[in-house]
Amino acid sequence: MIGIVTEKTRINYEIRCPAILLIDVEGQQLGAMPPQEAMRRAEEQGLDLVEVAPNANPPVCRIMDYGKFKYQQRKKSQETRKKKVHSATTVKEIKLRPRTEEHDLFFKIRNLKKFLANRSKIKISLQFRGREMAHLDLGEKMMARIVEEIKEVAVIEQGPKQEGRFMTMMVAPKP
Repeated sequence: MIGIVTEKTRINYEIRCPAILLIDVEGQQLGAMPPQEAMRRAEEQGLDLVEVAPNANPPVCRIMDYGKFKYQQRKKSQETRKKKVHSATTVKEIKLRPRTEEHDLFFKIRNLKKFLANRSKIKISLQFRGREMAHLDLGEKMMARIVEEIKEVAVIEQGPKQEGRFMTMMVAPKP
């Protein structure tokens, strides 16, 4: 069975190397010294000696309150996790046809506004079939109508663009 290796921050007497580079509470470098001397200085201040850069040569240690350090690290990781969840935007797609009726278009626009309220990006696809390809102007009018309806709540990332039988447009929520 393979075990999971977790890298633990070494503190106080767990630091075992011939010399370390010491940084005090204010962030000033105190130079290279044996870990016993650094530990003595940390104890005088009532703080801990924490290894912050174990791979450096010599390893870098800092005099600090370890409990406070762990608390700040945990808060920082929670904040990045929270930001990651919020920044994950989804792309929804709304499909239309040039002959979509007024009432149906109204429903599509209402759903589009709901998606924008949920911070989703939306790809609006207008599909042309058969002889509808001869009337691309109907599609452009429909796209312009949609833009007019959602301009208060949305930003047009990519304007209407013809790609084969599809006219697509990308819309994002206003920041």
